[in-house]
Amino acid sequence: METGLTWKAKPWSQLDRDELHALLRLRIDVFVLEQDCPYSELDGKDLRSIHVWATDADEDKGGAAACCTRVLAPGVSYKEPSIGRVATRSDLRGTGLGKDLMHRSLDVCEQEWPGLAVRISAQCYLERFYRDLGFVPCGETYLEDGIPHVEMLRPGQR
Repeated sequence: METGLTWKAKPWSQLDRDELHALLRLRIDVFVLEQDCPYSELDGKDLRSIHVWATDADEDKGGAAACCTRVLAPGVSYKEPSIGRVATRSDLRGTGLGKDLMHRSLDVCEQEWPGLAVRISAQCYLERFYRDLGFVPCGETYLEDGIPHVEMLRPGQR
């Protein structure tokens, strides 16, 4: 992946207001505006998540993060740890940044909950991307906010 990125992983309680702004701006830009899904972006799970993201060196204060995820503990969304709110800024897609982001998020899962499987709710058009990271579909396709999704599980490493 390109240089000039600064990577961070922090629980909600350690985010400063500029970091929070950059994360929420990216998520709203991607999920609410770009994907035209008017839904409540803040669902309370952020407060119980570890946020993983990158910013680029030339990012303006107030700008969106380059990419982000939130990593949730077992029991928050699923019985397994999970990764959600995966987003990459539109100008950085196709660069390998998303794969780097997911590897870093999986590393957080492994550090926090060694050996456990990881579950995601993936947009169906990204199924191959997640398969390449070791995730396997484990359910029927369903609509979430009008977008086809499928649950996927990455088996534990025990």
